[in-house]
Amino acid sequence: MADTLTLFTSIGLSEQKAKETMKNEALSSALKEAIIQAQRVRGASGVDKAAGTLLYSMASRLKDPKRLAFLSDSIVLCKICTELQLAAALEFVKSHPEDPIDQKAFERACGVGVVVTPEQIEEAVESIIKKHKDQLLKERYHFNMGLLMGEARSALKWADGKVVKNEVDLQVLHLLGPKTEADLEKKLKEGVSGEGKSLMEQLRGEALKFHKPGENYKTEGYVVTPNTMDLLKKHMEITGGQIRTRFPPEPNGILHIGHAKAINFNFGYAKANNGICFLRYDDTNPEKEEEKYFTAIRDMVEWLGYKPHAVTHASDNFQQLYDLAVDLVRRGHAYVCHQKGEELKGHNSPPSPWRDRPAEESLVLFERMKKGLFAEGEATLRMKTVMEDGKLDPVAYRIKYTPHHRTGDQWYEAAFDPGAACGTEACWVRHLLPEGHQGEAPRNHEVWCVFSVLFFSYISISSCKSSSIQPDHKVKMALMYDVSDPFGGCLPVLVPLTLLCFLRTLGVKWWSWR
Repeated sequence: MADTLTLFTSIGLSEQKAKETMKNEALSSALKEAIIQAQRVRGASGVDKAAGTLLYSMASRLKDPKRLAFLSDSIVLCKICTELQLAAALEFVKSHPEDPIDQKAFERACGVGVVVTPEQIEEAVESIIKKHKDQLLKERYHFNMGLLMGEARSALKWADGKVVKNEVDLQVLHLLGPKTEADLEKKLKEGVSGEGKSLMEQLRGEALKFHKPGENYKTEGYVVTPNTMDLLKKHMEITGGQIRTRFPPEPNGILHIGHAKAINFNFGYAKANNGICFLRYDDTNPEKEEEKYFTAIRDMVEWLGYKPHAVTHASDNFQQLYDLAVDLVRRGHAYVCHQKGEELKGHNSPPSPWRDRPAEESLVLFERMKKGLFAEGEATLRMKTVMEDGKLDPVAYRIKYTPHHRTGDQWYEAAFDPGAACGTEACWVRHLLPEGHQGEAPRNHEVWCVFSVLFFSYISISSCKSSSIQPDHKVKMALMYDVSDPFGGCLPVLVPLTLLCFLRTLGVKWWSWR
């Protein structure tokens, strides 16, 4: 540990930052490998603080570890010298997952060797100011200065952002003079209407950043393996490049306004791109699920004006889930563990003493779990992987002796994450748009499926996060439509058009009613 601490501080990290980094096993391993690679090129003392900062940033953001040595070399050889160039380099390797890398194309994309002079910056900004001069003189400091900066950054891609901003500010001041009292008054916002805009313009925001069909590997956090491109090719052959989304509610309560946002976006994005959207019930928790919730959820979706392409259930795929889990165990990627639930809570749970047990032994124990030969909490199946939030080896299967309303007592163990992935792949869904409360996403594992994920932020109403609303006590109180507290944001107490108009203000717009 002392050697690792010394290695990290040698590139300019403070001792506190180095110790924090060492707590993250994945980041620590990547950074250590990057530094060692850099020292092979430049020598033990050849990595200065500037290069060290870029190495740390690269190690923390790179998703494809096979590119780590290549990028480390580019940094210490001073081909990548700025955060802007590093961002371009990370984007390039993400969009070019196959070997070999075209060195010339990489250097062009990252601005290697490009020098922007002060004269070039002054000339470019002068041209932009001239272009918008009339509107600037009319609106003065109420003009959207971000537009000027955006155009300047586009024209001067590899220039220092601070230098560009200073030049813009200086030339605007020279044109308009100091701010007056009228300039300091707050400009009233004009009403914004979605009339006449295309569906994608109304969706806007994150929807415009989604990858194109077949380009899942460009999604932030997508893990590329040797099988990725073949799987994507198969996916494209089956779907014909069609956009497919899904709305995956858990049928254990009444929908709230956060679900409305997810419904609007999932169905809306599919409609905007001539695709289809599935209503897929995530029915993996039989203790809290009732038939009335299944019915109510579908009614709510239709109440908002949408029609699912098909209605599916996670339980449709329980056998496929089990077969895939067996395959994972056989290949050494999962194991049966006997740690208690209390030990597994939090992010710093102790390592499992059963992690390295033979695959044959785990296969026998997993079959015994399926047959109901263990008590609840006596055994779990855990996946050998690291969650994006750093949690090690998440539970994929647990034992619960509660009959399932659709499959009876055939299956007694199932956990959330694999069910979501497999149920999605069964429909060949391409774009997953989950709600913000699903914060613990496993890194993509191609045994399960090929997909991309976007996480939405929470919706807050009067300081109440919608995703934190628990339905159980509300159902028991039952004020109307099987829902209580109308201020909790539950859907039946709201009017569809009012609700959808509200969603417009959140950046997820409705375009036509029925």
